[in-house]
Amino acid sequence: MTDLSAQKRLASEVLDVGKNKVWFDPDAQGEIAEAITRADIRELVDDGLIRVEEPSGNSRGRARERQRKRSYGHQKGPGSRKGKAGGRQDPKGNWQSRIRAQREYLRDLRDDGDLSRSAYRDLYDKAGGGEFDSVADLQRFMDDNDYGENNG
Repeated sequence: MTDLSAQKRLASEVLDVGKNKVWFDPDAQGEIAEAITRADIRELVDDGLIRVEEPSGNSRGRARERQRKRSYGHQKGPGSRKGKAGGRQDPKGNWQSRIRAQREYLRDLRDDGDLSRSAYRDLYDKAGGGEFDSVADLQRFMDDNDYGENNG
């Protein structure tokens, strides 16, 4: 095996990279061994017999595996969490989805004639004030307090 350490040193200086990033064509070792000047090295670089290896980046393999597991709920327990609950789930977005569902439910009842306008307004205001946790809670309240079937 030919000693190409001098050529490797020259090539790393010419290409302005570290010695470990210099690649020599294994089929052209004899030709590279004959290159003893910087000009010779530059010529071999132009011919493609000497190249700079691309830097290796960080592997995303482990990150992809973790993302796949989290997509079906794994690795999300209390030991993996940092920060408050509000940092992981937006309280405003949570409120919006709940109030929209309740208002849509009330609107449907009113439009179908199952709820009078005054009862609708009363329940709408209660929902806006945060009295009901969910549509199911709203339904329970209506059952317990004789709302429905055009009552009000």
